Parts: sequence; structure tokens; C-alpha cells
Amino acid sequence: MHPPLASRSTLCAALAALALLCACSPGGGDAQPPASAASVPADQRLARELDRIERAARAKPALLEQELRSIGAGLEPGSAAELDVLALRAWLSALARDRALTDGICQKLRDWPAGPLRASAVVAAATAAAEYLRVQGDLREARKTLLAVDLSQASAANPVIRWRYHDQLAGISSDSGELDASLNQGHVALRLAEQMGQPWRMALALVELSYTSNRADTPARARQLIGQALSEAQKDPDPMTLNRVYTMRGIVYSSDADSGITLQAYSDALEQASRAGADAVRALGLANLADYHLRQGHWARALELAEQALPLARAARHASAESVARANIGLAKIAMGRVAEGRDDVRASNTLDEQKGALSDASVGWEELAGYLERAGDLAGAVGAYREHRRVSERVLRDETRKLLLEAQERQDAEQRARDIELLNRDNALKAEQVHQRNLALMLWAALGGCVLVSLGLLWQAFRRVRRTNEALAHSNASLKRQSETDPLTGLANRRHFQSAIKSLSSGDGLAASVFLIDIDHFKRINDSYGHAAGDSVLIEMASRLRQAVRDDDLIVRWGGEEFLIVARAREGPFAAQLAQRLLDLIGGEPVPQEGRPIPVTASIGFVSLPLPPHGLRMSWERAIDLVDTVMYLAKAHGRNKAYGVERIDAPDALAAAQLTARLEAACSEGRVGLQVLTGPSGARPGEAAEHVPRGASA
Repeated sequence: MHPPLASRSTLCAALAALALLCACSPGGGDAQPPASAASVPADQRLARELDRIERAARAKPALLEQELRSIGAGLEPGSAAELDVLALRAWLSALARDRALTDGICQKLRDWPAGPLRASAVVAAATAAAEYLRVQGDLREARKTLLAVDLSQASAANPVIRWRYHDQLAGISSDSGELDASLNQGHVALRLAEQMGQPWRMALALVELSYTSNRADTPARARQLIGQALSEAQKDPDPMTLNRVYTMRGIVYSSDADSGITLQAYSDALEQASRAGADAVRALGLANLADYHLRQGHWARALELAEQALPLARAARHASAESVARANIGLAKIAMGRVAEGRDDVRASNTLDEQKGALSDASVGWEELAGYLERAGDLAGAVGAYREHRRVSERVLRDETRKLLLEAQERQDAEQRARDIELLNRDNALKAEQVHQRNLALMLWAALGGCVLVSLGLLWQAFRRVRRTNEALAHSNASLKRQSETDPLTGLANRRHFQSAIKSLSSGDGLAASVFLIDIDHFKRINDSYGHAAGDSVLIEMASRLRQAVRDDDLIVRWGGEEFLIVARAREGPFAAQLAQRLLDLIGGEPVPQEGRPIPVTASIGFVSLPLPPHGLRMSWERAIDLVDTVMYLAKAHGRNKAYGVERIDAPDALAAAQLTARLEAACSEGRVGLQVLTGPSGARPGEAAEHVPRGASA
């Protein structure tokens, strides 16, 4: 910490009660006996107290903020000591999810007067504001808030505030998928902690680096880093630092053949949370243990731990911990045969996630529920859960797409303004040149008639330059349009292109084409087992195989995530079924090569060819996609690696067809809907190493 601007005597008076508080305060290991505390300078005592509170911050942020408020009451306004206290108060209020208090303190920091402390105040305000956005789940805005800080201000802030800034930016970048940026920021935070000589800050920086390395599919490096973190944490131990280190140790060893390491790490983390009296952290620790036992198939133990976590989470008003606990309770009950009861618990958890805006967590929750219900034999419930997963995923995709489009539009508008200004400047220059040439011609006309020809030549050259500029502008606009309608990863059309292209296949009577919806099976498991880079390789390879299967004039769209949509103009006879079988064979026939570890891939497909017999039914493209979406989820619920197609539907109009779609399996049993089922090649299950799956196992 920087020394305060106030005199030592003023600060000593402000902290007269602080020495007594240090001697009896819970948590941290920096409190000194009264005799020695009196001999320690006041600014050092304040620095120790702030250090103690920061280390315990995640245990009881609201209570510690109130304690810190009383400490700062007697400090001199505008001093470095007041700034340090305000910066930590802002961060604690963000952790406590107190928006009004966070905004109020951040505004005080932003209004800090010019001088040597202003850079620290501005960086502290951005860090606290980003932390509040982070705990609310808005990672995109949190990262934008941090990146908006001027680099010169970040470099001029005091070491503690700089460390918080870089450590937080490392964590948010990792959660946002920006792994390279996260590693860079994490190393900056580690160097700052080393310069300050604080092992606990070094341990936390190493935890972030380990987490990001694990996400980057470098488990050996992640384990090396978490080992270093544990070594640093044990040099100056405190419960909350050890809790985070042990928790991360459990995560990076979760894929190890020896599950005992993960179990011991989670148990140690839970013990440290109990020592700190951090009910919310303890609830999350119990939830982690419940997750571990769910993966091990210890259903009763998982249920017991999750039921212990739930009241703790509610008492601490920790919505995320409550949601995880309820979900684990439900999944354990389903696995134990209490299907209806468990299904209700997981639904309640997913609804809670949606209400607090954690749509990504809700999407994963619905997908996990579908898998458990499928294994429990509740196929109707599984299909319903898959549909909820699709609904939430669509919403997440729309929100993300909307933000990306707005950002792209802002960039395009700025580029367009720059081009307009450039063209205007060129136009003005051209006009000035024209005036100059005309005046010159008038002055010399009598003497040199040849100047007229020279002037015309100059005008012709200027005209050609303007025309080339306009052609380049038109080419640039066309290129931007192509980019906005193309998926950057696979090179396929995106939804924006689909909206315009589908009009050529539709008429007032509805769509006349064959429609296929393809969803890669267990794509999340592929990402978890092989890494996100491998997942991207799978998507690129699937796009290439889909192109092989269709004609040049057919429309292939990356519909979202791991889903692809094909609209083929041909609809005669058995075309749709033949193409669906070809798609199954191409996708599942050969594993996707990935650095010596082939990745087996299969897909579930729904398809239909319009118009449908026996009434020659046509429908809008929206209803057609809803129909193939429904039969695609039937393919998932009945084993995956299958294609379900609608051959006929006994409905006179689109509304009647939609009513039958809503109860498709029942309508099929009544004979009102005819379905065709195709099966893909047998092979390893997606996301699992081929050598661990017996030959002939179901996909």
C-alpha cells in the first residue's frame, strides 16, 4: 500500500480503536498482541488490517464491508488510506451483490480529484464495477468494463489495486473463452504478487493460471501450477485461500484415474470453508462433493450431501449454490428411481437459473435432466427436457447474436463514416482542382489552346480515380455483406443469410422443399473430453461432410451451436430418406482426426419433404423447422445416431399439423402420422476415446 497523505498523528487518532479490533477480529493471521501493535506504525497496521479483510472477503463480504466502513470513518478525506479503504469496500459490496452501495462507492472513486492517486481510484472503480457484473453473470460487460481502463492508468495504480485488476481480468477472460488473454493477465498478476512478497496473492494468481491451463486442454501444466499454488498457500495459510486452492486441485484432477485425489481435495476445501465460517462457500463445497459422487454413481451419498448444501445456500441467500444443490438433489433422486420427484427438483433449479439470468447454466441443466430421464426410461420427459434445452439455447444464441450484431453494426457504421469523410475530402479536392484548371484555362486560352486538352486530361484522370474509389467502396460493402451472412468458423451460411434465401423456396402456399435438421450427439462431452479446439475441428469437419452430401444449389446453414440445417430443392420420391441415410453415413462413418486421437462422431437427424401426403400439405418454413426439430429429438430420445423422417401426416392444414406435432408419438400410434426411421453406422460414442468402447456398442 502507498503511505497515506495525512500526517501520522492524524492517522493514529483515526485508528485508535483499530489495535483493539485487530487483537480480537476473527479470520486472518495478521493480528498482533496489544504490546507489539502499539510499536507498529499506523499505516502498517491499516495495511495489515486491509490484507486480513481482503483474504477473508469471499467468506462474509457484507459483514466485512460494515467492519471496513467503521475503520474508514476517521480517515482524512483525500488520503491514500481513504482510497485504499474505499477500493476494498467497493469490491466487498460487489461480492455481496449490493448494487446501490457498489455504484455509490464507485462513483466516489471516479470523482477522485486529479493528482497522483487518481489512477488508482479509476482502476479500483472499474475493478469493483466489473466484479458486480461478474457475480451477476454478465461476463461480456464485465470484460468490456475492465478493457476500457487506459493502460497508462492501470500501470500507474498502486500494486494492490493493479493486482486485483489483472487477477480479475484473467478470471473473466478465462470464463469468456479468451484463454490466451487470460494466461497473459494471469502472469502479470503473478509477477505483481511476487514483487509484493505475498504468498497468498501468488497462490490465487496460480489458481487462475491452473484453471485456464486446464480449460486449454493442458492438464499436466494445470497440475503443475496447482501444486505450486498449494506450496505458496501453505507458506502463509488462511482458510479462504486454501479453500480455493483445494477446490481447483479437485477440478484439475477430476479426470484422473485415481478419483481419490479429487475426493480428498474437495473434502479439504470443505473443511477450510467450515473453518472460515463461510456458509455460502461451504454450500458450494458440498455441491462439488455431491457432483463428484454423482459421477461415481454413489446416488445416496450425493443426495445426502446436496440436501446438506441446500439450507446453507438458502440461509446465505446464495442463489447459485441453491440452484446447484437443488439440481443435484433431483438428479440423485432420478437415478434412485424417484423420477417424478427428482424431475420436479431439477425443473425448479433450472427455473431459478433462468430467473437470475444464468441462461447458460439453465441450458446445461435442461440437457443434463434430459440425459438422466432418458437413462431412467422416461422418454416423454426426456423429449420435453430436450425441447426446454433447445428453447433456452435459442434464447442464449439470440442474445449473443444480438450483441455481436450490434457490435458489428457499430464497427460498420464507424467504418462507413470514415469512408464517407474520405470520399467527401476527395470530392472537395476534386472540385478545387476543377476550379483551378478552369481558371487556368481561361487565363491562358488566348495564348495556349493546348491547355484545354491538358485540363480535359486532368479531369479525365480525376474522374477515373473517383470511379475506382466508388468501385472499391461497392466491393467493400459487398464483402461486409458476405461476412455478415457467413458463419466465421465453418464458412456455412448463418441465420441472417437463411432469412433472405428461404424466400426463394417459399410461396403464399408454403414451403416446397426437403428440410433436414442435424444435431451432433453428445457435443458437450466432446468439448469436455478433447477440449474446445477439438470441438471446433469437429464442427469444421462436419460442415465439410455436409457439403459433400448435397447439391451446389442446396442451402446449408449453421443453425446454432452444434446444429445444422439443410433445405434441399429436390423433393421427389425417396430423395429425402436417401439423403438422410447418406448424411448419417458420412457423419458417423469415419472418426474426425485430431492429433493422433480420432474423435468418433454421430448425429441425430429430423427430416421431412414438403408437400406431405395424403393431402399435399404445405406449411411455412417456421412450422416445417418445428416439425423436424420435434422428430430430431425423438431420434435423440430413442438412442441417437438415427434419422427420423415424416412420411405422411393426416392433416388438412398447417394448424391441424401443428396440433399433431405437439403429440407426435401418440399421433403416430393412432396412424395419423407416418414416421420413417433410419440408423447410422455403429461405432464409438461421441466424446469417448474409441479404445475404451467395446466393438458394436450403441451410439
